[in-house]
Amino acid sequence: MKESVANAKKIPLKNYFKNAYKYRYLVQEIVRKNIKLQYRDSFLGMFWTFLQPLFTMIVLVLIFSRVFGKSDSGVVCYPVYVLCGRLIYECFSQSTKRAMRSIRNSASVIKKVYVPKYVYPLSNVIANFVTFLISLTVLFVVFAFFYIFQRDMHPDLVLSWKFLLIVVPIALLFLLSIGCGMILSVLNVFFKDIEYIYEVFCMLLFYITPVFYSIDSLNLGSNAWFAYVLKANPLYWIVDLLRSCVLVEGFAWNWTGFFYTLGFSVVSIIIGVYFFFKKQDKFILHI
Repeated sequence: MKESVANAKKIPLKNYFKNAYKYRYLVQEIVRKNIKLQYRDSFLGMFWTFLQPLFTMIVLVLIFSRVFGKSDSGVVCYPVYVLCGRLIYECFSQSTKRAMRSIRNSASVIKKVYVPKYVYPLSNVIANFVTFLISLTVLFVVFAFFYIFQRDMHPDLVLSWKFLLIVVPIALLFLLSIGCGMILSVLNVFFKDIEYIYEVFCMLLFYITPVFYSIDSLNLGSNAWFAYVLKANPLYWIVDLLRSCVLVEGFAWNWTGFFYTLGFSVVSIIIGVYFFFKKQDKFILHI
């Protein structure tokens, strides 16, 4: 009797991963729908995918390099430096926020039609990631502008084969977003307050992720321990790896940061899948 119960529990878990391929067309449709809805009532539409990160970069550069006199010494090209950090942070925060709300936002469908519930957070992460990949065009355009027209001001800006390695931090960002998004989507079903807590956390995350500053430029003094706190943030290493591909002359890949972020991402996915599988049957009682 115990063996049959154990086998009954193993079968759903096995099918849990098979359904990911079985429902791939549904995922594609949800992704397409989410992308269309994102800019449906906007006059410029998808063009905001390019304008929003560009305008944000300009504002951050003007505020921190001009208004507050933030030193950009040691940074090859400060606008590109800021844009790298901004793109990574915005992609992660938006992906996880949408994944977090995905189950509650799809409550009416979940109550009527059977669909593997992980499809919703997964589709939201993928949809946001597609717009992120499109917005990367802005990074290439800004880099090309300073490389071609501002070369005298930024002589250390080098175009090399390292650009091809940006797929690595992008892949890490995708894995991390899925793992954290799955965890948050489960928590949000049972604890609605997690939305408000996570909003505050994202604000904190923005400042502990080196979007507009570098750790070397901080005058920590006796608070040198704070540097370790900043480096415990996996987004720190993803941003650092992206900048290593775009800005740092020579091969300066940080393997410690790579393996730390990879491990963090894989563990978050395992935890997210495990809790999702364990709690999904109770979702209907709370949404």
